[in-house]
Amino acid sequence: MSILVTGATGQIGRQVVQQLIQRGAKVRALVRDPAKAEFPAGVEVVQGDLLDPDSLRSAYAGVSTLFLLNAVVPDEFTQALVALNLAKEAGIERLVYLSVIHSDVYANVPHFAGKYGVERAIADLGFGATILRPAYFMQNDLAVKDVVQGYGVYPMPLGARGIAMVDTADIAEVAAIELVRRDRAESALPSTRFNLVGPETLSGPDVAAIWSEVQGRPVAYGGGDTQAFEQNLRQAMPAWMAYDMRLMGERFLVDAMVPEAGDVERLTTLLGRPLRSYRDFAAQATV
Repeated sequence: MSILVTGATGQIGRQVVQQLIQRGAKVRALVRDPAKAEFPAGVEVVQGDLLDPDSLRSAYAGVSTLFLLNAVVPDEFTQALVALNLAKEAGIERLVYLSVIHSDVYANVPHFAGKYGVERAIADLGFGATILRPAYFMQNDLAVKDVVQGYGVYPMPLGARGIAMVDTADIAEVAAIELVRRDRAESALPSTRFNLVGPETLSGPDVAAIWSEVQGRPVAYGGGDTQAFEQNLRQAMPAWMAYDMRLMGERFLVDAMVPEAGDVERLTTLLGRPLRSYRDFAAQATV
């Protein structure tokens, strides 16, 4: 039996595949274009699409455990429901789903609300599942590195209350650990949930100060104007997505994105090592 990884060519999915191979798992990667897929030896590549039931039925054959990752797209919720219902039809009982932290709090933000709806569907369908709820990815800030370095401004609207930013490698490793745990269990395990966070909660000014330190020159925080943030994003993404990101930023400013008590300790114990810090991320990005 195999572990099927959806979103296998993305920044999280690719690392999940690598982590699973390192743990001796039998891995199947779902991709739209096999010709463009580059994976470690031993990975079975299957062509499919989360909106194509026939391709999913084929991909699910012989699969014991599913890693469900949906990109932020207009039909994300539909993709997830199709994938889940067909997994149930195929007899798959073991699942790890990549959601988002505070999915039940940021109710007006489209991709948060969609992921919370998927969490509810998972429970309704009776899966034994691990729900992974990551905070803001550190790697998202690679998109603004040129602004930081060229203009001395950190523009992300993190606000003053703070965000527990997490490294994508830590997300992928936790996902792989949970996938292997579920796949190798004698029977389906009870559902559980992890908030995936970094080792510290940082405000916008905190992050600007870190960039100042690693670059050796001043960097100011300029992320309070979410309207300007949206307009800047529209240069790199569709208007609906830029607006979605603006709504998320507005919730950052008001509600923050902080861990619950014990989250950092739980993850550190699971990984057997410290979580990667934002300072280490920024220092590597500056090289």
